[in-house]
Amino acid sequence: MWAAGTAVALGFLVALELVARRLGLPGPMTTQAREVVFPPKSGGLLYASMALMMVVLTWRQRLIALGAAIGVDLVFVSVRWAAGVEVTEGHPFGNGALWVTLGCAVFAVTRRTGPERVLLLKGAGLALLLMAGRKTGDTWLLITSETRPLVLDQYVATADHALGNPSWLVGRVVEASGPIGFNFLDFVYGQLAVAAVVAALYQLRNVAVERRFPRHHLVRTFLVIGLIGPAFYMLYPVVGPIFAYGTGAEHWADVSLWAPDMPPSEPWAVADLWPQTPPPLQPPRHMSFDEITPRNCMPSLHTAWATAIFIHSRKGPRVLRYAGTFWLVATLCATLGFGYHYGADLIAGVVFTLTIEAALRAFDQGWDRSGLRLAAYGATVFTALLVSYRYLPSEMAEHPWVFGPLLLLATGSVVYGYVRTTARWEPKAAPAPAPEPEPRPELIV
Repeated sequence: MWAAGTAVALGFLVALELVARRLGLPGPMTTQAREVVFPPKSGGLLYASMALMMVVLTWRQRLIALGAAIGVDLVFVSVRWAAGVEVTEGHPFGNGALWVTLGCAVFAVTRRTGPERVLLLKGAGLALLLMAGRKTGDTWLLITSETRPLVLDQYVATADHALGNPSWLVGRVVEASGPIGFNFLDFVYGQLAVAAVVAALYQLRNVAVERRFPRHHLVRTFLVIGLIGPAFYMLYPVVGPIFAYGTGAEHWADVSLWAPDMPPSEPWAVADLWPQTPPPLQPPRHMSFDEITPRNCMPSLHTAWATAIFIHSRKGPRVLRYAGTFWLVATLCATLGFGYHYGADLIAGVVFTLTIEAALRAFDQGWDRSGLRLAAYGATVFTALLVSYRYLPSEMAEHPWVFGPLLLLATGSVVYGYVRTTARWEPKAAPAPAPEPEPRPELIV
């Protein structure tokens, strides 16, 4: 299974690299290879990925790996400083973590055999897949902006009236909170992958002792979400309220990653309405948009990943459970308050995650029928949400007291089904045997 998964992942990366090259864009393998030498754009993620790999190492090996990574980074920083190279893009640190991860993979192939080689390759493979997942997502966003000139924001924004236009409401709250609230949510939003690694490290804490990975863990869910989710960006391109109904000036730094030469005043928005004025009710239509803004709203993968962190933190200690809840709530506030997503995107993201979780856990249970039924039901609800956003937005906006509860009820039914189904798979504690009655002393006459 691991070999098949690795082959599929490599084939997907190669295909995405070829598509990106054909469009004149850097592919995920190219951008990842550049970080071996050049300043990495994701230094924190590289170290987090290395930490994920180190779950298969002993404590002595972990200290050696961490020291080697820091040493390599210090060498790179010293060479750049001596050569007078300024790090204007990316982070000064992170190359060392990538070098150590690649070195462990080479060490596993050349110096380890049998189960020890497999375990070390699994650890290095997870780390490299997490790194590649970030680069793959960036490439997907570039491809969506290049190949989807028309977006469906007017349809989603109209359907969002059934939920009370939550992005406009939360956007005004974040705006009123000033720089403190904005920067706090921006930090939470940007460090989602690091939070996922923290939760995954707890789940994988016994790998070095047991010499095997658990059947189901957060990293697997994260990777599947990142593999399947962007495909819907191609089917359902949406840019988000800050760009479709606002100037986007507050977040133009994100867009400048795709096209640094594009000025932030391109008049692509319908009007400057976000977050002060909800969009007016009118028949929605397709609208043209620029070639740089990612069409990455439907579904909200940030919400999907935060939901996955919340689910997998439920069996952890109290601190981890609180952290998982906090990260989910803060991520929902950030996605709405920054104008990156509509409320309809968030609902779809929750259903999307629970469907994937149900399918993965059903596989772990030997293709359990109840799990497969739940996955099929979740996929049906997810499809119904996207179809209703596209073909019934005006009806949803005109009857919010009908369609709003229906949307929440549909999402709640998937949540309820997931909780009820997975509860059956939990090991039941055997009841303690009843104590045997003490023998009564015989009466001697």
